[in-house]
Amino acid sequence: MSLTVLMNAGPWLSVPPPGYGGIENVVATLVPELRKLGVRVVLASVESSTLPVDEKISVFPDGQFQALQRPYNQVCGVSQAHLNGVVRALHGRDDIDLVHDHVEAVGLATMAAMGPDAPPALHTLHWDLAKHPELYGNLDGGDRVRVNGVSASQLARAPRALQEHSVGHVHLSTPLAVGADRRPAVEKGEHVVILGRINPGKGQDLGARVARQVGFPLVLAGPVGPYHRPEDLAAAGDEARQNPDVRFFYDQVAPHVDGDLVRWVGTVAGQERDDLVAGARASLFPLRWEEPGGTAVVESLALGTPVVATARGCLPELIEHGRTGLLTTDEEELGDLVLAAGLLGEDECRREAAARFTPELMAQRYVDLYERVRQLAARPLQLA
Repeated sequence: MSLTVLMNAGPWLSVPPPGYGGIENVVATLVPELRKLGVRVVLASVESSTLPVDEKISVFPDGQFQALQRPYNQVCGVSQAHLNGVVRALHGRDDIDLVHDHVEAVGLATMAAMGPDAPPALHTLHWDLAKHPELYGNLDGGDRVRVNGVSASQLARAPRALQEHSVGHVHLSTPLAVGADRRPAVEKGEHVVILGRINPGKGQDLGARVARQVGFPLVLAGPVGPYHRPEDLAAAGDEARQNPDVRFFYDQVAPHVDGDLVRWVGTVAGQERDDLVAGARASLFPLRWEEPGGTAVVESLALGTPVVATARGCLPELIEHGRTGLLTTDEEELGDLVLAAGLLGEDECRREAAARFTPELMAQRYVDLYERVRQLAARPLQLA
């Protein structure tokens, strides 16, 4: 295949990220498979990214994730500086066949503003589409800019203008799904894990309350704001409370964290994460928002651990109730479902992951979308 794609991962974390990093992990999973299919990849990220690519574009030497805790007027130029570097690169060359953009809001706005002479662009929507109604509700990408979701439910909730620019959805994947159906069983412990960034939408406070009420050990694994370890958060002092996720943790989650029944262990990655999840009775997702993608969900399946969750967002697309997990619309049922999760077979979870969530399948789906976007760029978009 003769295709050169500029993969815009953004300025926040290196690719792959050192630990937590949803979008950067998606890019790190996708790019190697695209290159196996013959796609030439130019990565727009930070200089410290180590992902093997054909070429790299950088403005910042390292990830700017720490800046996210600062007031908007101090941080608003970070994404713009990165996008300015991307635009300069695009203006200075003619070998980019398509831009695959992953930068929230400003990436899409920049691609749409570049005009008809810029390459076609596919913008992947990784987040809650209710966040930017003026942008998404009035999007006009002309005949050149299209979007895709990471689940059907995400796009179903999108504003009409965004839906009219959509070329479909691609579920997220995990390298853990490769050969998951051949992975030997792991001895299960009694603990339950909530894997992900600690914030109100993920519902760690609800999960902690349920754990204390029912009496099962719960491990919270993920960063609080920019702080990846408990000691880092403790050292930051009161200044850290400027970050809303930190305030949520201290006000709503920390009162339930006793270091025994409920523990916060910070960000876990690599083998430590795999061992924690594979040995869990269940992965718990007490969601209070419409989860768009669910990387941690497919990771849990690949590691043979059933999912217990509120049936919001993409969860009903990813989990078959009674086979690979247990879903509910009633938060009060979560405790009973956690206790019942041990009746589900871990082999079923691993088979589902191997069949549906491998990086190869995700990459082939994106190659199909790239061709679709390039074809559509040759004719005008009909907006109602």
